[in-house]
Amino acid sequence: MRRSAAAIQMKEKAQMNVPLLDLKAQHDAIASEIGVAVSAVLSSQHFILGPEVRELEEALAGYCGAEYSIGCASGSDALLLAMMAMSIGPGDEVVTTPFSFFATAGCIARLGATPVFVDIEPGTFNIDPVALEDAISLRTRAILPVHLFGQCAAMDSIDETASAHGIPVIEDAAQSIGADFRGRRAGGIGLMAAFSFYPTKNLGGAGDGGLITTSDPETAAKLRALRAHGARKKYFHDNVGINSRLDSLQAAILLVKFRHLEKWTEARRQNADRYRRLFNESGMVDAGHITLPVDAGNPIK
Repeated sequence: MRRSAAAIQMKEKAQMNVPLLDLKAQHDAIASEIGVAVSAVLSSQHFILGPEVRELEEALAGYCGAEYSIGCASGSDALLLAMMAMSIGPGDEVVTTPFSFFATAGCIARLGATPVFVDIEPGTFNIDPVALEDAISLRTRAILPVHLFGQCAAMDSIDETASAHGIPVIEDAAQSIGADFRGRRAGGIGLMAAFSFYPTKNLGGAGDGGLITTSDPETAAKLRALRAHGARKKYFHDNVGINSRLDSLQAAILLVKFRHLEKWTEARRQNADRYRRLFNESGMVDAGHITLPVDAGNPIK
């Protein structure tokens, strides 16, 4: 039986209306908790670096296996501040991957440094640790691997190469909160790690937000100053920093969502497993029509 054009259009429309991410459904499930948290901040009127920010920083430092975390205004600023804390600038090189969001290389260029690109592994889409050695020069100041799609880069090999050259590692962990590599979580492996709380991230706020983790106390102190115009004490500016503070409203919302993060992560794993099974059962993988991402033993979210 021939279907009418209208029936075909209705079917196509129904097929296209499956959202990749339904933020409204996520919010509806926790709306009452969010309302209470936001009301508390509005009542206190402590909007800048209030107690909610400190509570979130402590919670995420512990979660990532780091000693310190410093909230900031965005994931891009997290990358920028991490490199500013190392005084990276003109004439310096930072080795990274081209297979990432623009901010990874953009923050390097913004400081006047040069991004040096290393190709990716075809299975994980993360930076190829074997090719890393050839990209290092006397001007290399940092290695910036990206933990893409919730899966950590091969940090053992990357750390080995970095240590051999005395070069620090900054993790771009914007897409990988909760991911681990051989028992160590993203954010607790390199000298520093940068996280994003953009709404579509696994832990997303109601706007922009970011965070840097580190276990080095001197680096943590620099980061706290740099996010507040370089001031360690109000109106006393030791360095030229930027204005990049995570506000209390965002922190309050993120604290609520953080309580649900593990549950949401497990749901993503189950969805990924289902897609993997269905693609394999379809025969499309064996026929070479599609290639599935490799799970290298890290949680894929």
